[in-house]
Amino acid sequence: MELVKTVFGVGVETGCESPLEIRHVIGIGRNYAEHAGEMGGSVPERPMVFTKNPSAACLSGDEITIPALCRDNATGGPDQVDFEAELAVIIGRAAKDVPESRALEHVLGYCCANDVSARWWQKKGSGGQFCRGKSFDTFCPLGPRVVAPGEAGDVQSLSVVSRVNGEVMQDGNTRDMIFPVATLIAELSRGTTLASGTVILTGTPSGVGVARTPPVWLRAGDVVEVEIGGLGVLKNRVVDG
Repeated sequence: MELVKTVFGVGVETGCESPLEIRHVIGIGRNYAEHAGEMGGSVPERPMVFTKNPSAACLSGDEITIPALCRDNATGGPDQVDFEAELAVIIGRAAKDVPESRALEHVLGYCCANDVSARWWQKKGSGGQFCRGKSFDTFCPLGPRVVAPGEAGDVQSLSVVSRVNGEVMQDGNTRDMIFPVATLIAELSRGTTLASGTVILTGTPSGVGVARTPPVWLRAGDVVEVEIGGLGVLKNRVVDG
């Protein structure tokens, strides 16, 4: 199943007459213990949930555009845009109050994701809410294709790697998730319908740019890759907007 653009934004080819619209993007923060530590936080007792605007979605090969307001010295300086390699889960059948044992039955497929984040806007520019710093246009690359559950293997044993200009930044594995995929779907569906076309970004392993010494920020001309075992390589070039 290839990721395709549609008049509705970014969708996934389902074999149906029309591609499936991406209707909601849910992110999970600090879902790897080492990443929680590098960000100065404790391991959460419950999933740490935020949202990204679906219009932030783009495809492998598209450009990640750093908007001017993320380069303004008045808003935290010119360097603040970061990368986060993540496993994305795409819901194909609406889920509400599903038990963990049945949760994976609602998955259409999996793909690579980059939860691009403008750190000043994430932490300071929006009253402590994550969504704006993670929702600028092109800040949610997905791809290079959607892999069906039967072809993805054990989703709790997949390598998760990010590279910037060919240099490995993150090198983790989904086995280290605090809350595995089935747990996330079950928890997020409690009292809430996860509509068909919902994308869940399941968290990122350690090694993000803000936590490095010195920090590694994305700049125009950089090429970012996210590679997840069996799911392919998501690749995007960074430009200034």
